[in-house]
Amino acid sequence: MRPALTLYLAAPRGFCAGVDRAIKIVELALEKWGAPVYVRHEIVHNRFVVDGLRAKGAVFVEELDECPPDRPVIFSAHGVPKAVPAEAERRRMVYVDATCPLVSKVHIEAERHFENGLQMVMIGHAGHPETLGTMGQLPEGEVLLVETVADVAGISPRDPAKLAFITQTTLSVDDTAGIVAALKARFPAIIGPHKEDICYATTNRQEAVKSIAPQIDALLVIGAPNSSNSRRLVEVGRAAGCPYAQLVQRATDIDWRALEGIRAVGVTAGASAPEVLVNEVIDAFRARHDLTVELVETAKERVEFKVPRVLREPA
Repeated sequence: MRPALTLYLAAPRGFCAGVDRAIKIVELALEKWGAPVYVRHEIVHNRFVVDGLRAKGAVFVEELDECPPDRPVIFSAHGVPKAVPAEAERRRMVYVDATCPLVSKVHIEAERHFENGLQMVMIGHAGHPETLGTMGQLPEGEVLLVETVADVAGISPRDPAKLAFITQTTLSVDDTAGIVAALKARFPAIIGPHKEDICYATTNRQEAVKSIAPQIDALLVIGAPNSSNSRRLVEVGRAAGCPYAQLVQRATDIDWRALEGIRAVGVTAGASAPEVLVNEVIDAFRARHDLTVELVETAKERVEFKVPRVLREPA
């Protein structure tokens, strides 16, 4: 007989509104202009999604100079530095910005503080496309990056009384709270965002993981290794008391030996992982176990973002 196993399926999980919008932008661009359509950087951080769009005619590149000037180019959901659309305009390229509106909100926030004479501190991960895009909204030297509480002690602002902070949208809520506390302790006058920068989808997925962590022996997070929000879910699961947490891109990545003898497993998916991969993982467990699936829903998401007008107009 197959061993019994309860699978706690976290909700919300998977695609957020910004990811859904970005994928639709590529699909609509292909419908409107035909293939190939170029995309600067992965439109979202998920190989399955990227490969699917590539099969439809999307060409993924890392820099704008890899794109021919006579074909449309799309900027990824993570956002780009200001220099990128400026260069596209100089080359008279047709471009569509798929930056998540919640990332754009942080860009606008940074520009507003800069216009008010404040230097920015950004809480984020060095080298991540979103961090590069946000820091690239302002002149060099106007954004100081911190990744950890320890980093706060090492920054040297121009004027400690004229500072504001912003955050990458996909960070751990709890880890970020510690860094914010350290910033406020060192710089009491620092100004924070009017509304939380960490996006609703990141927060909701982390809360769902926290709710199931005490009930499970292992947690599987479906997502890509370069997906910040997916990696944070693994960390949140461990911090919430789950003894084992693994990031998998799809069912073939599951380390079954590490799961031997478990009686309860949690499954969630990062904001750029499609539901088809969740179902694939559930089916893999069902093939090995007498499986009971319990949905654990901690929030309902009804957010929807419109695609740019240029894609809603006829060719």
